[in-house]
Amino acid sequence: MENIKKLILNTVKDAVIEEKQKLTVTVDYTKLHLLAKTLRDNAELPFDTLVFLTGMDRGEELGVNYLLCSSKDLSKEIVLKTGTTDRENPLLYSVTDLFETANYNEREVFALFGIRFINNPDMRKFFLNGDWNGFPFRKDYDANPELNPLNLESKDIIDIAPRIMEIDGKLVESTVNIFEEDDYIINIGPQHPSTHGVMHFRTSLDGEIVKKIDVHSGYIHRGIEKLSETLTYPQILHFTDRLDYLSANINRHGLCMAVEKAAEIEVPERAQYIRTIMDELNRMDSHLLAWACQTNDLGATTAFIYGMREREIILDIFEKTCGGRLIINQNVVGGVMFDIYDDFQKDVKSFIIYMCDKLKEYDRFFSHNVIALGRMIGIGNLSKEDAINYAVTGPAGRGSGWSCDIRKHIPYALYDKVEFNEVIRTEGDSYARYLNRLDEIEQSLHIIEQLIDNIPEGDICAKTKAIIRLPEGEFYSRVEACRGEFGVFIESRGDKFPYRLKFRSPSMALVSAMPLICKNEKISDFIGIGGSMDYVIPDIDR
Repeated sequence: MENIKKLILNTVKDAVIEEKQKLTVTVDYTKLHLLAKTLRDNAELPFDTLVFLTGMDRGEELGVNYLLCSSKDLSKEIVLKTGTTDRENPLLYSVTDLFETANYNEREVFALFGIRFINNPDMRKFFLNGDWNGFPFRKDYDANPELNPLNLESKDIIDIAPRIMEIDGKLVESTVNIFEEDDYIINIGPQHPSTHGVMHFRTSLDGEIVKKIDVHSGYIHRGIEKLSETLTYPQILHFTDRLDYLSANINRHGLCMAVEKAAEIEVPERAQYIRTIMDELNRMDSHLLAWACQTNDLGATTAFIYGMREREIILDIFEKTCGGRLIINQNVVGGVMFDIYDDFQKDVKSFIIYMCDKLKEYDRFFSHNVIALGRMIGIGNLSKEDAINYAVTGPAGRGSGWSCDIRKHIPYALYDKVEFNEVIRTEGDSYARYLNRLDEIEQSLHIIEQLIDNIPEGDICAKTKAIIRLPEGEFYSRVEACRGEFGVFIESRGDKFPYRLKFRSPSMALVSAMPLICKNEKISDFIGIGGSMDYVIPDIDR
């Protein structure tokens, strides 16, 4: 990374470079865009993937942290930091023209912190109503409900976006219409059984063809990240189960890892075995439901029932292990809460044999059905370049030819001790994403096969203090969840609760790509494309 440091200083001479958990570079907000562009376009090691875009209230300033990594090697990471001391009218420069995934993330920062981004083409608040009073993530925000009443009256949606653009060196505020005046617009969601949550897609049509999609976050608004600022780290754990509830065990693993790294807690080997096996069971549980729902979205009710049938066996194993089925409640800081039950290994090995046979059945039953192929092959195409630009990871990103499996690039738990293949296809269509999940189930079975008979004796959890205080600093953790990269960012000021907590949602990236991959497709294929992306909406609305 020495060459990268030289590149940074040659680009921005007054940049402050710090060797923290990750290489951290602080620059003036007027130079952030130039530095980000230079790093993205670096031929030797391009930092062309925006993993995190995190709004911050640092007290003296409002700002943003950007975690960049290289699409060629996800372990090569740089954190860029910038900010402004103007709390009345905070302005920063947008990086949407560099990283398409920044669009919704910048709108989230505007909604929660009030920071507007110069040259972002759409500065509507992504999560909150446009007339929300105040910015909830600022430290001086008054949460008195009398000052911020919920307006439950029905309102027409206004398809007009404010923006602030730099033209000839001057800042010009204007508005832009989202749709053309004579567009025929329909609403898909938020109350629709096949939008996989309460996401709301405003869709303009030209006959049966999708012209444009405008994405509105539905109405969950649970405020998990804000609530976490007043809770201790063990108390926060249960929130992660309720983000992507189909990836509950892996999400919680990610938060535990962030705390364990920061507090230098060593997890016992037996706990690492249990965590890895449970993570892969959770991955299969999620992929089975994804397969079932995607087939159901295409009209195959029987296939849906088959997928739920196999998933039920995994849920039974979860229930006998820790009492939970959907909300698993197993990982804790330092290890796992419950040891495996007496017949755990027997049940898991029986499932491996059973599931291998069922994968063959799925292949015969649905994967080559001529109607299904017509609804998936060549539909909803996402190129590798766009997958990187939109930060689409997981089976969807790998379906576009991008090697982005965190288990391979940044191994954690026991993933550096097992042999498995990263499932990659290059077609980038709905069928590639469909096949990837089935093949990943097979790889998960292979991973568990290597571990199930070798679980060592010993403790299942390290001894930790009743009150866990993390040292001052900024800490990141990245894990391979069922829909892609799930990330955790913690800023600690030495207290028993985080000063700032941010979860990186893989589903937000998946949804952000929907307007791109649905454009010029038939409206009848919209639901099938969404099923192939497999987003879970509560994972977005944090």
